Parts: sequence; C-alpha cells; structure tokens
Amino acid sequence: MPSLNVTFTPEELEGVRAAAAAEGKSLKTYLHDLGVREQQRRQFVAGAVEWADRLRAEFGQAFPDENAPSERTSGADAA
Repeated sequence: MPSLNVTFTPEELEGVRAAAAAEGKSLKTYLHDLGVREQQRRQFVAGAVEWADRLRAEFGQAFPDENAPSERTSGADAA
C-alpha cells in the first residue's frame, strides 16, 4: 500500500497530535481520515455547484425579480 512521509515542525506536530487525541484516533488514522474528508468535501462542493448551475435557469424563470448578487446594480436599486 502506498504511503508518504510528512514533515512537521515540533509545534505543528504537537497541534496535530492534540487534534488526533481529541478525536480519539491515532496520528496515522487521523491524518488518513483528514485527507479522505478533504477529498469527499471537494466532491460534495463540485456536486453542489453542478446542481446549482442546473437549477439557476429554472429559478430565474420562477423568480424573475430575484437577481444574483453579482447581477445586482449598485446605488438606489441595490436596496
């Protein structure tokens, strides 16, 4: 199974060990799970963006008076 060595300063390692202990995990398990969680988070965000992009046109038709913040005008109309 592939593995890697990660270098930490003493202060960083102390913080990572404390975080692992707080979750009741070994350092190895904690760092593994951290990488897996980040990968899952990225997949979730990509899926959410894709879902929002698909529904954006439908939302615009259902609520024509609601504009995205990037499409709003500044000044008197922005309130």
